Amino acid sequence: MDLKSVAMGLAFALMWSSAFTSARIIVADASPLFSLALRFLISGMIGVMIARAMGQSWRLTRPQWKATILFGVCQNALYLGLNFVAMQWIEASLAAIIASTMPLLVALASLAFFRETIRPLGALGLVAGVLGVMLIMGTRISAGVDLLGITLCGVGVLALTAATLALRGATSGGNFMMVVGLQMLIGSAVLIPAALVFGTIQITPSWPLLFAFAYTTFVPGLAATLIWVMLLNRIGAVRAATFHFLNPVFGVAIAALLLGESLGWLDLIGVGVVTLGILAVQLSRQPPRSRGVAPQSAPG
Repeated sequence: MDLKSVAMGLAFALMWSSAFTSARIIVADASPLFSLALRFLISGMIGVMIARAMGQSWRLTRPQWKATILFGVCQNALYLGLNFVAMQWIEASLAAIIASTMPLLVALASLAFFRETIRPLGALGLVAGVLGVMLIMGTRISAGVDLLGITLCGVGVLALTAATLALRGATSGGNFMMVVGLQMLIGSAVLIPAALVFGTIQITPSWPLLFAFAYTTFVPGLAATLIWVMLLNRIGAVRAATFHFLNPVFGVAIAALLLGESLGWLDLIGVGVVTLGILAVQLSRQPPRSRGVAPQSAPG
């Protein structure tokens, strides 16, 4: 993995993790589903316009269209929609921790549905990840955390897992910015009716809402998604997913810094165990290095 790929991965992890804090700020002053639908509408339109300015085509490949539609529905409408609703009742740090289990679920899904073998390090990572989540959830439930919020985040991360597996088909064929813009428009098209049916549209104008909405639209929305799609194309899904091990740490740290959310020592231990579990799973899925004789340079 070259230096540029590492920089892209770190940037994505930081942007992706910060979205939970900005979402928590947004839902304090605006209807969650409506604000998210509006964000996707703006981001999607900007993304498509940028893609057209870059000379990218509407004509995606059939695998790209299938993956883009599924990704728009699963990640944008279901995962983010459920998380926005849930963060009316639970803290951003907890939502970030739950979402960060996605690589563990991807590994389990790959094992169950794609018959991928798992190495001992990966199995140990899965066990560690599950134990870490149980430790965090046990601590929060005993403290009286909202169970509906946890359930919504849990269903959301399952949808994100499906979206991540589906995105494999959208990383070939180019048109990356067009893919990003279209999947956001798809998410908006699904969320607008949901916002009208399941909730009332309410907005309390404030400077924190304005800044958080603008940040979420352009940074976790456009920039992070584009970087993720490019990173998948550059180094592949297995290597790219390694950077998700940073999300529990970044998500908790940003929420503590900007929102003042406190964590107990059991929470911190749980975050550390989940982080190491994710890292172990992803490292175990790395292709083994060739141990053959290095090729000699051709005579010049």
